[in-house]
Amino acid sequence: MSVTIYHNPDCGTSRNTLAMIRQSGVEPEIIEYVKHPPSRDRLKQLIADAGLSAREALRRKGTPYDDLGLDDPALSAEQLLDAMMEHPILINRPFVTTPLGVRLCRPSEVVLEILENPNIGQFVKEDGEVIEAPEGPST
Repeated sequence: MSVTIYHNPDCGTSRNTLAMIRQSGVEPEIIEYVKHPPSRDRLKQLIADAGLSAREALRRKGTPYDDLGLDDPALSAEQLLDAMMEHPILINRPFVTTPLGVRLCRPSEVVLEILENPNIGQFVKEDGEVIEAPEGPST
């Protein structure tokens, strides 16, 4: 299964998501999007495929969101995309793509919805929260 994660290694949620993918038996393509941001068209496609608006794909914490006045409801999706292209740290993370779909994996266990093998057993997040992954279809 081809899996890509748009990853920020400084983000606990992103690290947890990556660990869940690996625990499912897949080594994903890892794109550190702050260093290597997606093209504008790719970003628009990720957001659309995840069923989100540009505003829903914005990250506020630890970013220039407030300094740039991005909470202004009058800003268009294109203006928000402009800001994300100029400041990739504004792109919420992690986005994960698989043949089963695209998700913004917040919380990290959302990734289980699009993994071929979501039955990863028990998973302990960095903060100590225990996730009991589904066991998959019974036979």
